[in-house]
Amino acid sequence: METTLSDINLSDIKNDVRKNLSLAQKEQENQSLFTVKTANDWIEEAKQTPIPNMLFSEFWFENEVCILFADTNLGKSILAVQIANSISKGSSIKGFKISANAQKVAYLDFELSAKQFEARYSEGFTNHYVFSDNFIRANINPNTDIPKNISFDDYLYASIEKMITDFGLKILIVDNITYLRSDMEKAKDALPLMKNLQKMKNKYDLSILVLAHTPKRDMSKPITINDIQGSKMLINFTDSAFAIGKSYKDSSIRYIKQIKQRNTEELYGYDNVILCQILKENNFLSFDFFDFAEEREHLRTNYDNETSELETGIIELAKQKPQMSIRGIAKQLITNHSKVGRVLRKHGIIKTVEQVEQVEQKCSTIPKQKMLDV
Repeated sequence: METTLSDINLSDIKNDVRKNLSLAQKEQENQSLFTVKTANDWIEEAKQTPIPNMLFSEFWFENEVCILFADTNLGKSILAVQIANSISKGSSIKGFKISANAQKVAYLDFELSAKQFEARYSEGFTNHYVFSDNFIRANINPNTDIPKNISFDDYLYASIEKMITDFGLKILIVDNITYLRSDMEKAKDALPLMKNLQKMKNKYDLSILVLAHTPKRDMSKPITINDIQGSKMLINFTDSAFAIGKSYKDSSIRYIKQIKQRNTEELYGYDNVILCQILKENNFLSFDFFDFAEEREHLRTNYDNETSELETGIIELAKQKPQMSIRGIAKQLITNHSKVGRVLRKHGIIKTVEQVEQVEQKCSTIPKQKMLDV
C-alpha cells in the first residue's frame, strides 16, 4: 500500500529531526576537548538538574569541592566531624542551616587514632556519643600491601573510588589535604590534586570538603586566600572555601569566615563573621555558636595593651553597671562569659567560680553596692 503525505504525522517528523540533531550534536561534542552549546541549551540542560542543597549554611553546597582551612589546633577536625554528623542525620547545627536530607557521608581521617576519636566523643571513655549509621569513618590500614606496579597516590585515589562505589557515597570529607599531596607549594603541584578531586566530583556526583592548614599568620590582618598552606592556587580550583580564625581578644573564641563562594552571595565576610566557642557538652565536642561580629573586632590592633584594654573594659563595666550579668558584660564587650569571670576573679571583684554562678543567678536582684562587694 502506498503511503501518502496525509498519512505522515508532522509532529513525528519534527521529533525525528530533533532526535537526529541531538545525536549529531552529541557525536560532535565527543570528538572535541570542549562541550559547545548555545547559552540557551546550557540553561535548558541545567533546568533538568536539581538545585544544590545547603550542607553547611552558605559555606558549602551540594556538588561543590570546598576547602576549610585554619591554623593548627583551632578546631578544624572538630567542626568537620560536627558537619559530617549534621549531614548524616539531616539535622542542622545550632546557628547554621542544612537543606539536604539525611545521607551517607564518609570522613577520611588521617589525623586521629581510633582512641583519640573515642576520647572526643565520650565522657572519659564512657557514655559514648551515638553517631548515625550514615556516618562512615575511614583511615589508612597500616597492614595494607600496596601493589608494586602502582604509586601510593594512584592507589589512594583508587581506594577512595572503591569506597565511594561500595557504600554509594555522595558526601566526602578529607582530613586533611596534605595526606593527599604534600608538595603543594606551587600551582603545578596543586593542580593534579585538584584535578583529581574535581574529576571524582563530576564522575560520582560528589560533594567534597577538604581540610587544610595555614602557616603562622599575622593576627592583625584579616584572613584571605593568601593564608592557605602551600599554593593559594588551590582555592582557584575549588567551588567554595571558608576559614576558622582565633580571636585575639579572647583565645577561647573562634570565628568562621567565608572566603570564596559561587552558589550564593557573601554573607559571612569581613563585616559579619560567625562567633563560636569549642565546648564539650556531655560526650560531644563541638563548635557552639553565640554571635556575629566584624572580623576587625577580633584582630590584633595594639601589640602591647590589647589584653589590658579588654580587662579594663570588663572591670569598668562591672563597676558602672553592677546589676549587669556576666553574660551581659561579655556580649557588650564581644567576648565570652568565661573570660569575664576570669578577669573579675583575677582582680578580686569576684573571688571564686561558685560566686560567678551565684552572681549569674542573682544579679537582677542584688543591690548595687552589695554586687560590688562580692
